[in-house]
Amino acid sequence: MRLRTIAFNNLRRRKSRLAFLVIGLLVGIATVVTLMSLSEAMTAEARHKMENFGANILITPHTDQLSLSYGGITLGGVSVDPREIPQGLLERIDTIPNRRNIAAVAPKVLGAVDVNGERVLMMGVLPDKEFHLKRWWTVDGRPLSSDSEIVAGSAVASRLGLSMGDEVAISGRAFMVTGVLRETVSQDDDLLIVSLAAAQALLGKQGVVSLVEVAALCGDCPVEDMVNQISAVLPGVKVGAIQQVVKTRMHAIEQFQAFSLGVATVVILIGALVVFVTMMGSVNERTREIGIFRALGFRRGHVVSLILMEASWVSLMAGVLGYLAGMGVTRMLLPVFAKEHSLHLNWDPVLGGGAILLALLVGTLASLYPALHASRLDPTEALRAL
Repeated sequence: MRLRTIAFNNLRRRKSRLAFLVIGLLVGIATVVTLMSLSEAMTAEARHKMENFGANILITPHTDQLSLSYGGITLGGVSVDPREIPQGLLERIDTIPNRRNIAAVAPKVLGAVDVNGERVLMMGVLPDKEFHLKRWWTVDGRPLSSDSEIVAGSAVASRLGLSMGDEVAISGRAFMVTGVLRETVSQDDDLLIVSLAAAQALLGKQGVVSLVEVAALCGDCPVEDMVNQISAVLPGVKVGAIQQVVKTRMHAIEQFQAFSLGVATVVILIGALVVFVTMMGSVNERTREIGIFRALGFRRGHVVSLILMEASWVSLMAGVLGYLAGMGVTRMLLPVFAKEHSLHLNWDPVLGGGAILLALLVGTLASLYPALHASRLDPTEALRAL
């Protein structure tokens, strides 16, 4: 009779002990799988939000600032030799090594215009880029789609008495208000937003832009490297990374991952302890059986192999069931952790293989001492038991 058959028959005879061992390991593996898959889902959701949050790289022209202060009192600064960015240079951004990580490049031109006797700040944009980049904007009406249309910020619309469908004359050129931007509690509320070409013509800034916002494609893109690459291809401009929101969100996820690792380690250790205690009890109960095997000529290595083979069968079963149970729990918890974005459950084969290997490793190591203890039993124990 083969050792494999003996091990299998022994597990089949002791179904209650088999179930106890499987459950002890299963809980640990399921906890690890749940925490790992939840962490992965939260990271994916965070990256998705970062892709749609807006720009994380800002390109502005270099401006020399003369600071005015006296006696510890700052009187502000004076811009010396203000510059604009030539629009044609922006094509160089597509040549950087990390160009595939760029989701959007949104140039803007800014300037003051007179509307109904009031001085108002105008911003020219590429509508398809800007309204895609600013996902938090909500427009009552619709975004502009031509050079003769305009979207007004909530504050300037209230101040000028503008509403959707009104016609506004700016420097002798008529614009139709297609929408009013809802309050954002930011400088956007004071803007008149028109197309880039229209603003350049009105402000006399043809072929130049005031600043450029660049959105990276993912939350963990090498933003600092991209800043250096853009600075290299766009000399004479200031390129900076806006990373506070990205780093704060990723730091929170890293803390959750660290917490998950700690919890998973404790649960796995408890599972290993359950396996150890149960296998030691099994060895003590099977003293006569093991002694008979030794008396029949089984070597110590055979006894160790028999115990470890039983532990391997149990661990394999616990690993498979633990992975399935963990993914099932993750599927139930995902709506709680990701309310704003529907995430599909990712059945990662790597995670599944890792769960099975972890179960085998924990089960085998926890059974190693009981197996060695069983191999040291004296064959005369069998004769005393008969």
